[in-house]
Amino acid sequence: MDAFLKELPKLSKEKYNETKKYFSKLKKRTPKNLDVVMQDLHAKEFEKTDCLTCGNCCKTTSPIFTNKDIERISKSMKMKVVQFIEQFLERDADDFYVLKTAPCTFFDETDNTCFIYDVRPKACSEYPHTDRRKFIQLTDLTLKNTEICPAVYNIVEELKKKLAKE
Repeated sequence: MDAFLKELPKLSKEKYNETKKYFSKLKKRTPKNLDVVMQDLHAKEFEKTDCLTCGNCCKTTSPIFTNKDIERISKSMKMKVVQFIEQFLERDADDFYVLKTAPCTFFDETDNTCFIYDVRPKACSEYPHTDRRKFIQLTDLTLKNTEICPAVYNIVEELKKKLAKE
């Protein structure tokens, strides 16, 4: 996994234009079964991929924290919402709450686990978003995630092969 993680940004960059063009075509002629295909590819990939051997998303990026996330997490940490925001969060360019630092404040690098797993942000529990409904609306995010998540890279490459056959 470590070797693949080191190569991932390079591999993703090499495939970037091809994948972007592919997603653009997919948006113009979206197969009716795209969500089902994506859910199947996602399930197959995560049969062989264990996030605990990677943790790259937690090491390199921040999820978006919704107000509900902030309230739930701060309550579980016995903190006031304002205090939680001041200590851990900042607004990004799109005015979303994100973590001030990377790796994630709540990430345990010794075993790639999360200190707040049971109350983690919705964006974390849904990551890498490759099995969500209306996948076609998430292609820009998915393209970015091919640089971060080996599973996303593999899923996208499999999608290109699978739909090329159909």
